[in-house]
Amino acid sequence: MKYASVAAYVGTIFAANWAIVTFGPVSVGFGLVAPAGVYFAGLAFTLRDLAQEELGRAWVVAAILVGAGISAFVSPQFALASGTAFLVSELADFAVYTPLRRKTWLGAVAASNTVGLVADSVLFLILAFGSLAFLPGQIVGKAWMTLLAVAVLWFVRRQRSVRVAA
Repeated sequence: MKYASVAAYVGTIFAANWAIVTFGPVSVGFGLVAPAGVYFAGLAFTLRDLAQEELGRAWVVAAILVGAGISAFVSPQFALASGTAFLVSELADFAVYTPLRRKTWLGAVAASNTVGLVADSVLFLILAFGSLAFLPGQIVGKAWMTLLAVAVLWFVRRQRSVRVAA
């Protein structure tokens, strides 16, 4: 179970690239569209934080490289773009998540996801498409997943604390 978050993180990197190739642009609400991998990429940020918490930074960087490497079978262009974007956003995550996690873990997840999703989106779109046309949709789609992931984590932590108190 210790390696589940890093395995899930690798899976979401691959799934994001596969979804782009398979489905193209999708609606994210408010009349906006984004590459279909946006939802998997949004989930990846929370899984990244969980993997860092459980296994450390080196495992997260290795997971990005493995996820990008596997994605190359689907699309070398998207694999390079997503791998680079995830690595750069991971550096931003180190600057945000790591210092905040001691004060408020869920707050650290939310803040690092927000910083990561913007950095990742800008870099990925430039490298993959040479355009920021999808940027509003990328940000909205990833924000939906961040909100969902943080809500689920909050609920799980709350249930655990209720069980411990009982």
